[in-house]
Amino acid sequence: MRFVEYPDKEEWAELLSRPHFDNSSLMATVQGVLDDVRQRGDEAVKEYEEKFDKVALTTLKVCQDEIDEAAKLITEELKTAIQQAAENIKKFHAAQDHELPSIETMPGVRCWQRAKAISKVGLYIPGGTAPLFSTVLMLAVPAKIAGCQKIVLCTPPGKNGKVHPAVLYAAYIAGVSDIYKIGGVQAIAAMAYGTESVTKVYKIFGPGNQYVTAAKQCVSLKDVAIDMPAGPSEVEVIADETANPAFVAADLLSQAEHGADSQAILITSSRELALKAMAEVERQVKELPRLALAEKSLEHSRIILVHDLDEVINLTNEYAPEHLIISTNDPLKIADRIENAGSLFLGHLTPESAGDYASGTNHTLPTSGYAHAYSGVNLDSFRKKMTYQQISPEGILNIAKTVEEMAENEQLFAHQNAMTLRRISVEKDNSK
Repeated sequence: MRFVEYPDKEEWAELLSRPHFDNSSLMATVQGVLDDVRQRGDEAVKEYEEKFDKVALTTLKVCQDEIDEAAKLITEELKTAIQQAAENIKKFHAAQDHELPSIETMPGVRCWQRAKAISKVGLYIPGGTAPLFSTVLMLAVPAKIAGCQKIVLCTPPGKNGKVHPAVLYAAYIAGVSDIYKIGGVQAIAAMAYGTESVTKVYKIFGPGNQYVTAAKQCVSLKDVAIDMPAGPSEVEVIADETANPAFVAADLLSQAEHGADSQAILITSSRELALKAMAEVERQVKELPRLALAEKSLEHSRIILVHDLDEVINLTNEYAPEHLIISTNDPLKIADRIENAGSLFLGHLTPESAGDYASGTNHTLPTSGYAHAYSGVNLDSFRKKMTYQQISPEGILNIAKTVEEMAENEQLFAHQNAMTLRRISVEKDNSK
């Protein structure tokens, strides 16, 4: 990790920059796969599965026998852990389920709002270096609570043609409708356009590599909604002299092990803590099975020493981290001043891994600085809001002049007339 002492404000942008990879060269490849799947459906998907995931499939959909078998292939301890995590995620997201009250904005003019589930959603679960069964829970559990009628899940199979059993078990626990052995761009295309086997969905969720991210961005332009712009995972730790350096280092490395393009940043005003945390990172990283990935991530990670708490907070709000751990004596005091972050973890005993798995909050969060404007996945992500209004005769008389005046001045005379005709009708009825 790079250790930076007391940077000037002019240096902040460079210090807080994320790893950048030019994806312009892959866009043509991505678009080609999308177009091919759109035109040829299942046949194209199977060809790309053989090309990219190195597996020849006769059917794309996971059958019930495979789901039943998965439950026998994982330990009872893991089943219990998945069930507990699902329950906590369910509790937290169910608590977000509430409607705004119907209100009268003026006498006779009543307005209200209702949430309607997105009827068909698609979930992408990466394969690659780790089976992310936790992401299955993070996406499928709130989708089920929201009332989505069809929950489609795509994930790349192993070379044996099977999906990791923990992914299948989590999908079963969470209530996924259909599971498909499809990875990469072809999975995004199948869900965006539909094929003979895969149902077309209205919104796609889930993380992925650069190709998956590019595919989601392409299909979101006109074909389907997506959860949010996504990039490599990241964590920032704010720590003071009361923090445990070993805890801080473990938190930094828990993000670094995600991949070579992940980023971990420590910001502190304590030189002693900074130096001890750096030493702990160097010690702990050597013990990680994913050492090679973590070491590459640490090449673009930082420990930044600043003068005071104000600088800590200003740097943090500038960075807008996906995950923010506040390991200080009074974390709530600092948290109240944070404007931009995906999810906050408060206190010395709250690791980011708790939120990744089982505390109940969602781990699908805005990266790459998008926390300046985006929220993480929540219950509302799986719904759209519809507004309603109903106007009584009294309401027409109260609101008509306002609408007529505004419509006339915008020179939208049909708008004006739609209100004027009703006002005249009510006035005639009242005069009888």
